[in-house]
Amino acid sequence: MPYAAAKDNVRLYFEEAGSGTPIVFLHEFAADHTNWEPQMRYFSRGHRCIAYSARGYTPSDVPVSAEVYTYEYFYTDALAVLDHLGIAKAHFVGLSMGSYSSLQVGLNAADRALSMTLAAVGAGSSLDNLDAFRAQCRANAEQYEAIGSVEVAKVTREAPSRIPFLLKDPRGHADFYAALARHDARGSANTMRSFQGKRPSIYTMTEAIRRVPTPALILCGDEDDNCIEPSLFLKQHLPAAGLSLFPKSGHVLNLEEPALFNEMVERFIALVEAGRWPVRDPRSMVAV
Repeated sequence: MPYAAAKDNVRLYFEEAGSGTPIVFLHEFAADHTNWEPQMRYFSRGHRCIAYSARGYTPSDVPVSAEVYTYEYFYTDALAVLDHLGIAKAHFVGLSMGSYSSLQVGLNAADRALSMTLAAVGAGSSLDNLDAFRAQCRANAEQYEAIGSVEVAKVTREAPSRIPFLLKDPRGHADFYAALARHDARGSANTMRSFQGKRPSIYTMTEAIRRVPTPALILCGDEDDNCIEPSLFLKQHLPAAGLSLFPKSGHVLNLEEPALFNEMVERFIALVEAGRWPVRDPRSMVAV
């Protein structure tokens, strides 16, 4: 099986398809590398596509200590995969947790990112509710440890942001939660406790975000309530960002609306590669 080594020697399982300019896919908390299969099949027709499972998600390693599941480890893991493959720069396509890591690459290693697709980004960022969100993450981690992934999958399958997926595609929704039930409970608990529960709010990074030159596409479902305001915030502050709302859509956009997702990302990447996705022209801004 193909593995890349992270900076602390944690092994990261990855898969590749296609050839051309690289695209690396970063999954959400409830997913793993397999949830990018519709994109791996589509984009590998013209690009070198890489999807990997984050630390804590088998067949990648599952470290015991929660201390090595912080957001710093996650975004540097993405760079470690590229380093292992000899890739200097890539398009980063992330969903939720993967979007946060992609944004961190833009903030800390912009020279490695050709572009960033930030889908379903920013849940848990509200500063007014940050303490409550972090407390809920700790409780969710304890739930994984107490009852395991199979039972967690049963009790979370009708979370509000997942209902649009259930209504549109019950079979796909069932497959998604069957996969979640197979996740390593310790890895999920550690990820929830350290990455989800301790990462800084994007609202505390305003000045750094304003300095990110990387072309960005922000995608959000209009029924993914926790991500709408963060998406608007990123559109406002990322200099080269475009924003698209998916109608009647929730959180897991790449599986819920795969054709629309692929179309939007394909157009974005094509414009970036043609040099036609510039920073926003100041003339389009309304004076405040």
